[in-house]
Amino acid sequence: MPSFDFDRPIDRHDTASLKWEKYAGQDIIPLWVADMDFAAPAPVLDALQRRIEHGVLGYTRPPSSLAQTVVAMLHQQFGWRIAPEWLVWLPGLVTGINVACRAVGNAGDGVVTATPVYPPFLSAPQLSGRELVTVPLCQDDTGWHWDLDRLESCLSPRTRLLLLCSPHNPVGQIFRPEELADLVAICERHDLVICSDEIHGDLVLEPSRRHVPTASISPAAQNRCITLMAPSKTFNIPGLGCSFAVVADAHLRRRFRQAMAGIVPDVNVLGYTAAEAAYRYGWDWHRALVDYLRANRDLVFEAVSRMPPLKTHCPEATYLAWIDARGLNHPDPAAFFEAAGVGLSDGRDFGAEGYLRLNFGCRRALLEDGLARMRQAISG
Repeated sequence: MPSFDFDRPIDRHDTASLKWEKYAGQDIIPLWVADMDFAAPAPVLDALQRRIEHGVLGYTRPPSSLAQTVVAMLHQQFGWRIAPEWLVWLPGLVTGINVACRAVGNAGDGVVTATPVYPPFLSAPQLSGRELVTVPLCQDDTGWHWDLDRLESCLSPRTRLLLLCSPHNPVGQIFRPEELADLVAICERHDLVICSDEIHGDLVLEPSRRHVPTASISPAAQNRCITLMAPSKTFNIPGLGCSFAVVADAHLRRRFRQAMAGIVPDVNVLGYTAAEAAYRYGWDWHRALVDYLRANRDLVFEAVSRMPPLKTHCPEATYLAWIDARGLNHPDPAAFFEAAGVGLSDGRDFGAEGYLRLNFGCRRALLEDGLARMRQAISG
């Protein structure tokens, strides 16, 4: 396998980077938004260069070759067989979450999810005129899990949609097939559609684990699932805005498209180009990336374990660590660490006050510096 240098510094200052411009002019290491600091795979950059050299950047249909590439990728990566016509292309995964909320049920109906969770899960239902219903995830020695009894007890006849994040952002859990089957069974009993955000499905760090698409659990699951995926996190190309939904049920897919009509723009030509190159030729890079992220994950877990009063559970997937900072007894843990020169995501945005999310998708020397600053802040 070719060698890849994830330790190479790339200066992102003055590039209008959302991640880095937040702390422009300040000595604060940005370990917050889910955006890695690594250059995209060379085949992706080469494909973009060729497309640019063509010179015409007009309106573009989803290439049929890209659809076939995605179909093959889903079968190869997850053993999941889909048909090309199930694909609906989107300019972003957050767009898909919001479209799903508008496509299912009516104004005033309920949308249920589990907290903590990626912030758009908490905002999309209300932006869509739906009622947000939340249940807390529960934690044990094996990780984080849905509290299925509590979930079922909070459902009403007006609850129409369940938002699922799998693998989970921010806790990094890979839900087991039996857990997903139990969740699907509840959705069957209450006739809920499932919108499953699986954008981190290719970023499994635990060698003994494998991501299982919720829709692949059973025919019943497939018929009630809107699965959202993208190459953006896997290959670090989120700025190109190319995602997709997989919707097997024709009626549900029609409702989803109707909710998009006149509002959701098409994916741009460079997004399609990058996606196809990534899914065709980016897997050597991806394997090296996962190895690098796993070592970063282990570094974070070990460092936090030596920073009482912080606590964390070793994430199985993603490049995100979910840290319990309630033991600091500080009213604003994110501000506490910002003052020490480390920018982390505030758990309140995820529905969990007192927690923090740390992005370890960066070169190791920078991560080590950030962790040292955190340790120094705690030790005083």
